[in-house]
Amino acid sequence: MSLKTLSPEEAKSLAARGAIVIDVRDADEFAREHIPGARNEPLSALGAGPAAANADIVIYHCKSGMRTKANAPKLAAARACEAYILEGGIEAWKTAGLPVAVDKGQPLELMRQVQIAAGSLVVIGVLLGAALHPGFYLLSGFVGAGLVFAGVSGFCGMARLLTVMPWNRALRA
Repeated sequence: MSLKTLSPEEAKSLAARGAIVIDVRDADEFAREHIPGARNEPLSALGAGPAAANADIVIYHCKSGMRTKANAPKLAAARACEAYILEGGIEAWKTAGLPVAVDKGQPLELMRQVQIAAGSLVVIGVLLGAALHPGFYLLSGFVGAGLVFAGVSGFCGMARLLTVMPWNRALRA
């Protein structure tokens, strides 16, 4: 089943008339930036909470629209009401010049932290391998193997480790 899409302007108009906007991104992404008035209901918890239990119309969105489109059948089944997808997600919303609530005090999204840490470790391994000893190339290989394992298994040890870092206290709350 496919849900109809709305432009940011159509979504804003519908929300002004009572539609509920549901952000399906993870809580860390939502905390850093979201559409004012939107409710956070990550895909992993979709339908489990009362975010839009009594809604007549819901508008789902993510960052770019890819997650919502890929999960359209799950989104459509989550509510017994009229449902839409915001075309282009919050990125299209911002491009249209519509308001966004931003809290730069929140930590970067966890996946961005993983990308920064993994990329940094790979570069460090390559630089140390070239400058000091070829054994440091193993660091880059280890990080690469960890990323492959995370992709195959769905378990990311680096993400788990970063979650307990002091700057991510809000993620644990």
